[in-house]
Amino acid sequence: MTMRDHGGGIDAAIARFGGKRCDWSDLSTGINPVPYPMPGLPDDAWTALPDKAAFANLAARARTFWNVPAEADIIAATGASAIIAAIPHVLPKSGVFIPGPTYNEHGAAFVAAGWQMDDSPDHAMVAVHPNNPDGYLWEEEKVTAPYLVIDESFCDIMPDASLIHMAARPNTLILKSFGKFWGMAGLRLGFAIGDPVLVARLRDLLGPWQVSGPALAIGAEGLADPQWADDTRARLGRDSERLDRIVTRAGAELIGGTSLFRLYQVENASHWQDKLAQNQVWSRVFPYNPKWLRLGLPAPDRWAQLEEAL
Repeated sequence: MTMRDHGGGIDAAIARFGGKRCDWSDLSTGINPVPYPMPGLPDDAWTALPDKAAFANLAARARTFWNVPAEADIIAATGASAIIAAIPHVLPKSGVFIPGPTYNEHGAAFVAAGWQMDDSPDHAMVAVHPNNPDGYLWEEEKVTAPYLVIDESFCDIMPDASLIHMAARPNTLILKSFGKFWGMAGLRLGFAIGDPVLVARLRDLLGPWQVSGPALAIGAEGLADPQWADDTRARLGRDSERLDRIVTRAGAELIGGTSLFRLYQVENASHWQDKLAQNQVWSRVFPYNPKWLRLGLPAPDRWAQLEEAL
């Protein structure tokens, strides 16, 4: 559980397979390859310390976009990963149940904080919804624990599946990521939504100005643009179907995923990764399953590169 393997790592791929960064198509992550259009920013977004009004504006727009229950509080931070690292320190320490395989930062954070891993949700539970990497969707009756964390970093592609209403429950936190759906992973913006007591502890732990001025402004713009979100969901749906046609035609079997990433079963995932990398296409393999290959969506001008690589 302490192993932290991730997508990305283009520098390491270049060192091994050659090429320049601009040559590579990174399909190892589940980040929208068509990001939200960069809005104009006021000068003081860069020069002034972020003020309470900017944080309040971002939280208000997040509340509207995600239909956050009135009983729940919201905190923004420098990416969901910062919140994931902090969560074990705001819950009473005991055992935590993290059904897997799943995003490994959760387990690593709890282990680093001295928690024990449990095989049942007797104290705390983390559910990634939809799950990464297989896209599994949790049902409300299956996520029950005295302390509950639901990671919805990829749920903006399917808002009807969100369990955000559970944020009104005591001892519950729902996580959201701006980087995935809006395609701005480098902005580093994520949210924890839920029990005001737990959110207050996170606020104390993360300290003031935990989000940059530009991230506050860009996040507020993106969350106030539901038409862009609707159009993006439709495009992601079309592109994920196109990806499936291309990859299954090459011999892979689709076994899961979301419209931001697809999980395929192949005979030898490392072999596929190497072959793709020889054409500067980077993919994701998993240390716990040698037959799993995960691919994100190519940018609009990179489809031909993927087809050639396959």
